Order: sequence, then C-alpha cells, then structure tokens
Amino acid sequence: MRAAVVAGLMLGSGLASTMGAQQESLTTPPAKPKQYVSYAAEEQVVKAGKKAVVELRFRVTDGFHVNSHTPKSELLIPTNLTLQPAAGVKAEAIEYPAGTEYSFSFEPKEKLDVYSGAFTVKLPVVAEAGSHTVSGVLRYQACDNAACYPPKSLPVEVVLTAK
Repeated sequence: MRAAVVAGLMLGSGLASTMGAQQESLTTPPAKPKQYVSYAAEEQVVKAGKKAVVELRFRVTDGFHVNSHTPKSELLIPTNLTLQPAAGVKAEAIEYPAGTEYSFSFEPKEKLDVYSGAFTVKLPVVAEAGSHTVSGVLRYQACDNAACYPPKSLPVEVVLTAK
C-alpha cells in the first residue's frame, strides 16, 4: 500500500511538473523569427535577346520593418541585393522600390525610410535562349517598434527561362 502511495505521489509530481512546463510555455513570449524577410521564388519567362524586367518579391514579417535601399541616415544599414553573374544573362542595375516614411512615437519628428509588408525589387535583364539561374543575397536589417536587430542575409535564387 505504501509503495502505491509513493508511486502515486511520484506520478502526480511528474504530472504537475509537466503541467507547470505547459503553463510556462504559454506565458513565455514567442521566439524572434530567424529571418524577418521571406522571398517568394517564382520562375519567370522572358523573351530571348530582348530587354525584360524580372521581379523579385519579398515580404517582411508582420510587426517588423527593414530599412529601405536608401535610408535617411548613413548610420542605418540599407536593404541591398547582391547578385552573382549568370552565364547567358546580362543584368542591369537593380531597381529598388521607394520606401515608406516611418517614425517612432518617442521620436515623432524623425522620419525613417523603410519597407514593411510586401515589396518588389526589379531586375532588368537580357537573356540568351534557355533556362538560367541567377543567385544572390538580400542583406537587410530588421527592426520592430522597440529595437533593431543584427543584419541578416537571405539567399535568393531566381530561375528564368528565355524563349
């Protein structure tokens, strides 16, 4: 009988510690995302030998923003896409969208130039006939309403077919 009571207490304490861990996980704030920007890789078709514009679509995680390509302070890290040369593809200068003005409640007169939600970067290209893969990296710095986080690098790969 005593063994049954001890076993019951041990089982109960294990259950209590499991329940406590579950309650703790409900009150612990969620972890910050590893990436604050996602890339929607879409295969694109262009006319062979003709100038075309390839669109690279990005999305900033809700609740965050990233500095635009042309932030208003040289102290801020701009969003920048670096692409590797690809055989059969001649790329021109990358075209970045205009940012949106943003200010913090504690510094309402200071305006930042940021991307939030979805934004599209355009890449003018001339491609030879065939399938091509252009690889690169989007470097950005994400911030929320309270802080900015260390810069991140997001691998980017776009497959385009020239016909």
